[in-house]
Amino acid sequence: MFTDQHGNIGQMSAPQRSTGRRSRRAIPATDVPPPTRIVVRGRVKSQIAVAPLPATAMPEPPHPVEVAGLLHELSAQLLGAEDVPEALNRLATLGAQAIRGTLRCSAALIGEGGPPTLAASGPEGAPFDDVQYESGNGPSLEAARTRAVVTAHDLFTDVRWPHLNDCARTQGVRGVLAIPLDIQRSAVGSVSFFVAQPAGLDPELLLTAMAMVNQAEVLFGELQRRQSQREGAAVDRAAGVIIAQRGCGVQEAYDILRDTSQRLGLPREEVADRLIAAAARRNG
Repeated sequence: MFTDQHGNIGQMSAPQRSTGRRSRRAIPATDVPPPTRIVVRGRVKSQIAVAPLPATAMPEPPHPVEVAGLLHELSAQLLGAEDVPEALNRLATLGAQAIRGTLRCSAALIGEGGPPTLAASGPEGAPFDDVQYESGNGPSLEAARTRAVVTAHDLFTDVRWPHLNDCARTQGVRGVLAIPLDIQRSAVGSVSFFVAQPAGLDPELLLTAMAMVNQAEVLFGELQRRQSQREGAAVDRAAGVIIAQRGCGVQEAYDILRDTSQRLGLPREEVADRLIAAAARRNG
């Protein structure tokens, strides 16, 4: 992984694979390319500024078959979730298991007019997330706000978030990789991988983490589409109940639902669910 003094991620060329085992080396400064950008599905994902890391022993990168299996498992787990919060929990749990060296994986989605939806792989390192969300400032929130990949290789001393230094030291959270997570026209957020060792994640594991999050964006979009269909069906059923009870027209039934929703301060879908449940109790 390559970073500048602020911990931003360096651009990497496509990994070169061969049939034999490879030796890994740190790339000297003379080999580093100029700043560039990562573009994902036609949009800029991150502005990159690069600098070499000290030479360290790196594990073998994941095999392409392993990555394919991981993305298949991610698809099955997220599409099998009942709703977005459950899918977010599954993403955080699988992220911690799949990306070697991860101490904690946390995920957040921030929609309009409400608190963020948060999920994490477990309690380890939880106070660090608590501090950054209570203060409104930290690597996960910066990734969500800027839509850029954010890294830090030493949270004990990182000057961007001095209010997190002591908590990171206490919790043993040394480095972080925070990747933006978008649900189109619905919410923005991030998925963060926290590590206990300085220098962060191996570059090819970083690419695997980015592939996971990009796949998750597509899956969350599909979950939301399915949820919208279910909610629309509930509203249609509730309108049918109103028509049967009052003998009114279709448009009037939808107007009644809308007016009731506004009067009670509840989403129209929740009003519809309550009406359907009340009708079922009466008929039962």
